[in-house]
Amino acid sequence: MGVFVYLPLVLPLTALPIARLAEQHLHPRRAARLLTTVAVILAACSLVCLGLLVVVGTAQLPGNPLPDGWSDAEVREAVPHDAFAGKTSILALVVVTTACGVTVHRHYRFRARAHRTLAGLPGGDVAVLPDDVPYAYALPGSPGRVMVSTALLASLEPAEHRALFAHERAHLAGRHHRLLLATRLAGCVNPLLWPLLGALVYSTERWADEEAARVTGDRRLTARAVGKAALASRPVPGGAAFAAFAAVGPVPRRVAALLGPVPPDRGWPPALTPAGVAAFVAAAGTTVSALSALNAAVALFLVLEAATPL
Repeated sequence: MGVFVYLPLVLPLTALPIARLAEQHLHPRRAARLLTTVAVILAACSLVCLGLLVVVGTAQLPGNPLPDGWSDAEVREAVPHDAFAGKTSILALVVVTTACGVTVHRHYRFRARAHRTLAGLPGGDVAVLPDDVPYAYALPGSPGRVMVSTALLASLEPAEHRALFAHERAHLAGRHHRLLLATRLAGCVNPLLWPLLGALVYSTERWADEEAARVTGDRRLTARAVGKAALASRPVPGGAAFAAFAAVGPVPRRVAALLGPVPPDRGWPPALTPAGVAAFVAAAGTTVSALSALNAAVALFLVLEAATPL
């Protein structure tokens, strides 16, 4: 096993080039799905790595419930610097569990509070809230609804309302809240994955922008609505939980992209292009991380099996 057990903890360093290349050169829909998949796989590999190190670290603690053979010398030799790595991983796993729990709690607490606000309003997929604070976001649920304040509607022209509603409906249809939450949890598992979240926020917003432009049939109108809504909007009470439903992303880049041509939606991009490099780096980093985690898990299992008396 050796140093390979540590690879899944450092391979997420590839997240930064993946994020930069994917958000700039891939179609936003493909970029969002690629970024989420990479984040989830790399986070899962990091968890496996931490779990293996925790086994080694816990086996050396007095009074632990694990078999005595798991603390034998051959088990400790399977992990370099086993004493320090094992005890540090126990603390890291506690921090990861706490961070993920807090993130999920905030997400569903904000969602429940928003649905309680809608309880007395008429049905339909759009809920207009009488509020002097301008905002709009897509609230998932059964069914999901678009929440928009009267202040934001007043800042837009009637023709721009259709682009705004189409944008928020695209968030619901694409289940963007799930992608954002999964990537946020991945960042809690391994902080090296945080660059993927920023890129994903941009990609999901661009995805919704393109859907709004398709529905309205007017890219300039959609760009104007996006720019005006972003300038007028104010943060919604709810803190970090709101980012799991929607965020504005880099507005100037979004507007510039809408004023340009429709991005090509190809399959696997050509290798000798920036998009191809992004896809290759993502695939290579994820594959190496998964293989390293699998190799470490199998190797440690065999060592533990040999060290455990019948």
